[in-house]
Amino acid sequence: MRRVVYKMSKAGNLNDLKQLIEEFPGPEPNEVTVEIKSIGLNFADFFCIQGLYKAAPKENLIPGLEFSGVVIDKGSDVNEFSIGDKVIGVTKFGAFATHINLDKNYLMKLPDNWSFEEGASFVVQALTAYYALKELGNVKPNQIVLIHSVAGGVGIYVNRIAKNFNCTTIGTVGDANKIGKIKNENVDYVLVRDKNFIKHLKEILNNKKIDLLLESLTGKYFKDTFNLLSPQGRAIIYGASNFATHTSFPNYIELAFKYFTRPKVDILKLIEQNRSVMGFNLIWLYEKGEYLKSLLYEIIKLNLEKPYIGEIFNFNQMHDAIKKFQSGKTFGKVVVKIE
Repeated sequence: MRRVVYKMSKAGNLNDLKQLIEEFPGPEPNEVTVEIKSIGLNFADFFCIQGLYKAAPKENLIPGLEFSGVVIDKGSDVNEFSIGDKVIGVTKFGAFATHINLDKNYLMKLPDNWSFEEGASFVVQALTAYYALKELGNVKPNQIVLIHSVAGGVGIYVNRIAKNFNCTTIGTVGDANKIGKIKNENVDYVLVRDKNFIKHLKEILNNKKIDLLLESLTGKYFKDTFNLLSPQGRAIIYGASNFATHTSFPNYIELAFKYFTRPKVDILKLIEQNRSVMGFNLIWLYEKGEYLKSLLYEIIKLNLEKPYIGEIFNFNQMHDAIKKFQSGKTFGKVVVKIE
């Protein structure tokens, strides 16, 4: 059997991401073969393409963390899925392809009323949002939650989950044009990250403090927002979009400047102020297969709305999709569809 993939012989430059045809083996006893229908894009894809993601292979790299599709074959030890089942999957890279073999524990059935595009937009952002809020943040009812990049795929789900706990949510966006697009997401306050951002944030807080800070930027606003955390407040770091560039390859001078001027936290002051800083990487969660699957089922029970799809590209437009994603001008999820 053959499949079409997007592969890089060496990570570092988007222009080296080539579409290739390769031989494709059958599944191992515990694996399922899926014909992929849609692929969800994530910041991790972009960073691994540029060679900046430590957990990703630096050679013979096939990017891609999440997808949806149809089961076309399965191993002898697989009883949970049947040929023809529509499924959602999460993988440790390798989803930029027309077919994939994956351990059964990293698959779940696509809800009946969901499209393939919606399925490919769910796992990474929902897991990230839920793990950050529930497992690390220990979110409680009626807390104040600050969500950076609230118009992104993860930000939207962070807000939806926080509203399940009746929290007051304050979202931030980098572009005022996104405020109108987020109006149906029930965010209590939306602020633009401009020169008046902290002033407006303090006005909203009205001498109250932030309980949970969902940080995906790691840029210049971290210190000011961290200082507004309450005692027992928690900053959850799950992204570093401030380090994303708008070019096909890394600007190492710019990255070096951002790295050496990145926000830093005094651990002694954490004790004094009774605050916490927590970081996590979804790849670590991937290594805990059973735990990951249990979290997914917890998320399903919340009956959250379907993922919001911002833009859909065709498989042959993979480069265009990645460039649009890295532009920072998207709202919701960017999806690549395989006809």
